[in-house]
Amino acid sequence: MAHHQWFALFLTLSCLLPALYASDGDADPIYKACVEHCQKTGCVENKCFQHCNFSSDGKPVDGPWYLQEPLYLQWKQWDCSSDCQYHCMLAREEEREKVGEKPVKYHGKWPFRRVYGIQEPVAVALSALNLSIQFHGWVSFFILLYYKLPLRADKKTYYEYTGLWHIYGILAMNSWFWSAVFHSRDVELTEKLDYSSAVALLGFTFILAILRAFSVRDEAARVMVAAPIIAFVTTHILYLNFYKLDYGLNMKVCLAMGVAELLTWAIWAGVSHHPSRWKLWVVVLGEGLALLLEIYDFPPYWGFVDAHALYHAASIPLTYLWWSFVREDAEFRTSTLLKKVK
Repeated sequence: MAHHQWFALFLTLSCLLPALYASDGDADPIYKACVEHCQKTGCVENKCFQHCNFSSDGKPVDGPWYLQEPLYLQWKQWDCSSDCQYHCMLAREEEREKVGEKPVKYHGKWPFRRVYGIQEPVAVALSALNLSIQFHGWVSFFILLYYKLPLRADKKTYYEYTGLWHIYGILAMNSWFWSAVFHSRDVELTEKLDYSSAVALLGFTFILAILRAFSVRDEAARVMVAAPIIAFVTTHILYLNFYKLDYGLNMKVCLAMGVAELLTWAIWAGVSHHPSRWKLWVVVLGEGLALLLEIYDFPPYWGFVDAHALYHAASIPLTYLWWSFVREDAEFRTSTLLKKVK
């Protein structure tokens, strides 16, 4: 179950990403002056924005700015302030590059270049690819259980954790979906959805870690294990969404659940004699190496590929290997139970 070790770390890191918003870039006097000038004039150097033109009553000229753009761009809903910040950032980074200075962060983020209104196109593409790998793994797991392995007389599977893995697959795909949306356009709504889906998945994988590691098969016992964790995670998500988006608290919650889950899987992997346990160790090693990308953060190459995007890329083969282990775990448990029946 080492997949949860690397995926728990991914989720924990996802919770921590925007923990700090004050950065060197947005404190730069030249950058701040550029943004103020742009918001008054609607222009950055020779580039002007129609939606920064306001009438005397403060309303945009010719109606809402996003209705003045092509239909395929209207979804992104950039306003005057965000466009000014973006183009001032690019202009300031070009100036810094000319004098040999390194890139800095603006409002907690590296200076990424947009593509068709998408803030981090590479991270979006990799999130979508991770989503597709999760979908492939989930479908292959479903096909294995219901079409290749023997079923009970009531058409149910022998594998005791079938329902849990179906829930996991759905939550994992949901988390990657909102990760893609959040990297497409970072606003309060997409941020909350990304955070909430990551916390929900992290909480469920913690439950799954306990149930699988301790071989909890009785439904009543499973409810006793899951109920307090579900209650805690639900309360935390409601707090973040409807009371305060507290990054510090969210960081502590993610770290606590992530570390607890890691310890659970690590101990299980060490004491179990699973025939496919080598895959667990490959995933653990791969995640350890990929984690270095998050620890040693660096600015995006060519304005597109940063350490977090590469971490997304590293998760793709690990996810594929993980679902391979899940399928083999289902085969192993089914074979063991059939031998007992005979």
